[in-house]
Amino acid sequence: MKKRKYGVALSMILAAGTVLAACGSDEADTGTDEGNGGGEGTEETSDFKVAMVTDTGGVDDKSFNQSAWEGLQQFGSDNGLEEGTDGFTYFQSNNDADYVTNMNTAVRNDFNLVFGVGFLLNQALTEVASQNPETNFALIDDVSEGDNVASITFKEHEGSFLVGVAAGLTTESDQIGFVGGVESDLINKFAAGFQAGVEAVNPDAEVQIEFAGDFNDAARGQQIAASMYGSGTDVIYHAAGGTGNGVFTEAKNLKQQDPDRQVWVIGVDRDQWDEGQVGEDNVTLTSMVKRVDVAVQDISTRAMEGDFPGGEIIEYGIQEEGIAIAESQDNLSQEILDEIANYREQIVAGEIEVPSTLE
Repeated sequence: MKKRKYGVALSMILAAGTVLAACGSDEADTGTDEGNGGGEGTEETSDFKVAMVTDTGGVDDKSFNQSAWEGLQQFGSDNGLEEGTDGFTYFQSNNDADYVTNMNTAVRNDFNLVFGVGFLLNQALTEVASQNPETNFALIDDVSEGDNVASITFKEHEGSFLVGVAAGLTTESDQIGFVGGVESDLINKFAAGFQAGVEAVNPDAEVQIEFAGDFNDAARGQQIAASMYGSGTDVIYHAAGGTGNGVFTEAKNLKQQDPDRQVWVIGVDRDQWDEGQVGEDNVTLTSMVKRVDVAVQDISTRAMEGDFPGGEIIEYGIQEEGIAIAESQDNLSQEILDEIANYREQIVAGEIEVPSTLE
């Protein structure tokens, strides 16, 4: 399988922005909501159809499922597509068994391109793609074989390094936490990059790494966060999807109880500033933004134009503008922002090779 990088189309798409929407549906139901699907972006409507299948987190997970859906909505709006089975839509997965069902439903509805959002869909997507060679598929966050499958990956470790720099320079206790969803090669990339960023600026700090075993268990996320904050940790970075919502809940509860207490959360995938708002305070230090929305727009555009990168791995990192820190930076001092910019330049220049695996 070939590995290529794309930057030109990506930069053009970034200018388009994203559209926020969050909704849910039942098994094999779509996100169709007549009148909400755009159609103002172009004068003519394309007959191209594109769908996405979520993991169990859903399109309102405030994380990568939601980011993917925002990207699909923007693509639909830009190209005059209607939201629904005649244009663009999503299929919500409520459990693992829904993955194959929803993939097959998308194929039966004659979608030209079907996204599987998350590495948990790899097996289902690979199976359905092999049985339907005339349909194009794109897998986000993992690699799948097949001439009709594009594998979309990100250099999460690079962005995690940058927020690690922020954590290392912000902590007062030198105790920092990382909460991952399901332990895997992917989530280990987040943890490894984060730990390296902390160590680069604060070798005295300790990073405690824990995995919740689930991407959709906010109660478990809150439980882990309570233990970490209770033992002196003052900054926690989560890469846990919906489970990470529990980390925010615990941090906000502590901030409400003691407004003077320093307690921070670093968000993931999207700018999670809004998730940290508590009264006049905000516990979101920053977020590691993975532009899943941009990747979805990029691959959809290429597929519509007859340039679908089947059988290839498309990787988005800092240099490709697919990885960054959030634009919400009110809780970062100028000194910290300058250090982040400095390390960003070194990563892009190849002067720093960020580890992608835990030692």
